[in-house]
Amino acid sequence: MADSNRVDRPLSPHLTTYRIIFRPQITSFSSIMIRVTGIGMMFGVLLAVWWLLAAAIGPEAFATANAVATSWFGDLVFTLSLLAVWYHYLGGLRHLLWDTAKGLDLRTAELLGWVCVIGSVVLTILTLIVI
Repeated sequence: MADSNRVDRPLSPHLTTYRIIFRPQITSFSSIMIRVTGIGMMFGVLLAVWWLLAAAIGPEAFATANAVATSWFGDLVFTLSLLAVWYHYLGGLRHLLWDTAKGLDLRTAELLGWVCVIGSVVLTILTLIVI
């Protein structure tokens, strides 16, 4: 009975057979990464706060926190947090530019997305070299 009432309806445009019409774009990636880096920075902050708090508590607590903060894991967390800070900063500058109604055309928006990605990597490497 249900089959006799079935109507051939078109699929949504993005649900064609085994093919996705919408491709990922740098502007959508950049928008998502702004949110991810905002959350990701907290891991570096939490590790730094734990390290400072342990220094205030005593030598045993500081030894443990310092061992974690100076290990490969701590280096990874702090480096990724640094990358997140630079990406978030550049993304914020991009949004400030957009707030002035400049750079909203597709070509400039894509260029600014790549500037955020490449710029954050370059600035992270430069910061690591200087520090």
